[in-house]
Amino acid sequence: MKILWIDLNCSYAHASLALPALHAQLLQDTSIEWEIISGTINENTGMMVEKAYAHRPDIIAATTWLFNIEVLMHITSRLKALLPQSTLILGGPEFLGDNEEFLRKHPHVDCAFRGEGERAFPRWLACYNQPDEWHKIPGLCYLEHNEKQNESFPSYHDNGLARVADFDQLTAPEESCFFNWSKPFVQIETTRGCFNTCAFCVSGGEKPVRTIPITEIRRRLQLVHDKGIKNVRILDRTFNYQPARAIQILNLFKEFADDMHFHLEIHPALLSDSLKEELKKMPAGLLHLEAGIQSLRQPVLDACLRKGRLQDALEGLEFLCSQPNLTTHADLIAGLPLYHLDEIFEDIQTLASFNAAEIQLESLKLLPGTHMRLHATELGIRYSPLPPYEVLETEQISCTELQTARLLSRLLDAYYNTPAWQTVTRRLILQEPGFLRHFLNYLTEANLIDQPMSLEKRGITLYQYCKLHQPAYLDQAAEAWIEAGMSLKKAPAERVRTGKSQPTQRWQKVVYGQYNDRLRLCFLPNDKQKEDAGIWFGFETDTQNIYPVFKAISL
Repeated sequence: MKILWIDLNCSYAHASLALPALHAQLLQDTSIEWEIISGTINENTGMMVEKAYAHRPDIIAATTWLFNIEVLMHITSRLKALLPQSTLILGGPEFLGDNEEFLRKHPHVDCAFRGEGERAFPRWLACYNQPDEWHKIPGLCYLEHNEKQNESFPSYHDNGLARVADFDQLTAPEESCFFNWSKPFVQIETTRGCFNTCAFCVSGGEKPVRTIPITEIRRRLQLVHDKGIKNVRILDRTFNYQPARAIQILNLFKEFADDMHFHLEIHPALLSDSLKEELKKMPAGLLHLEAGIQSLRQPVLDACLRKGRLQDALEGLEFLCSQPNLTTHADLIAGLPLYHLDEIFEDIQTLASFNAAEIQLESLKLLPGTHMRLHATELGIRYSPLPPYEVLETEQISCTELQTARLLSRLLDAYYNTPAWQTVTRRLILQEPGFLRHFLNYLTEANLIDQPMSLEKRGITLYQYCKLHQPAYLDQAAEAWIEAGMSLKKAPAERVRTGKSQPTQRWQKVVYGQYNDRLRLCFLPNDKQKEDAGIWFGFETDTQNIYPVFKAISL
């Protein structure tokens, strides 16, 4: 038996766990020959088909999600035309809902799998060429073709949802030869299922929550460490669902603090006092926390069936953002029921006041199998029937306003979420009412908001905006420009003095670094009445470092 796996990702930085997770359960089966072709959704379809066709597999398999399914249909439909005797099976999040319409629309797909496949997929392999036996495979959905059936409308079979009860007994994906160690980060699933019931999430109905022992997590992290991987994304829908276990895992992370970093999802409303104390003690830079807040409005959260009081979430998020050793980013979702555009602008301002390291604004997508998709009509949500299933309009936010939210997300990524421009952007958000709307209009009218901009272009644009509309922030924009290592010969540095700048005895504060006479100084004045009032920056002359190593303030 030869299986060909089509590994289709959004970019080369990403890697799916689906193949190694399935293959790891079949390590002892030497009767199976596994092949894989990998690519991104930007690959040439013909080349992908050519590579796949050369293998002449018995089974073609792939995992699907909203961003790869369209391209995957182009590839697999061509493959089935070339290899009609091969059996095509697909799985993944795209099949968590009702799959009948999909199978009738795409007759080249022999079957679709719903749920967790580590136990069910090996059972299907034993009868892949015996469709009469497919009714015994949990999670399998297919159209039955036989002589007794009306071939123009074959009957649909749905074997429900497959769940792995013994999650802690599975062979780890890292044991598979198909586990990809070449990426900048790896993913480790420490928990499966979620206690929460968020109506927009595919994990909202995954019960019960299943975990693996701390000793097994340690063993797997050691393997990752030995492979030289520095960044680990922990796949746990709510890391702090069980505070005592969360503390155990945090202590485990400390064992790898010298050269590893961990990305976690955390629920800010569920921070116990003991967990807070543990988080305070974590080494700086070890944790990147994704705090799912979604909205700062209780009626919105109630409509989403999300557990946890808003006030607790706000207090928890403020705590996380206040810890200098933690990097915390917060998520908002435009298009949620009862969520207005004005409220999104206000919530961004609140998150900026918390000093969130990043603010992610996403558009709601009604994913297959979610409660919100099943009840979209009664919730007043209109959404795209095609991937990525984005919300088009609700009773609270219009189609035009959702496009505004999309552009606002790009603004946040370009400026607030970019360290070089974050400080001045945050000050503008907090101190200048209406800044976000006005700057967004400025970027839109300049035809820049939907264009990729380099770090330099973004800095010049912000400086020009301040010059026209917020002159009180010109010095701050220029200061950010210099600290970002940008050219001192361009507009944001137009007031900078270089060359003959001499050290002053009036330095009131050294911000960082240590002065020595080998440094090349530049001076940014900030007071027209006092010649030496401003900021001094020092650059090393004997290295190629473009960033200042010394900064001092004179009054």
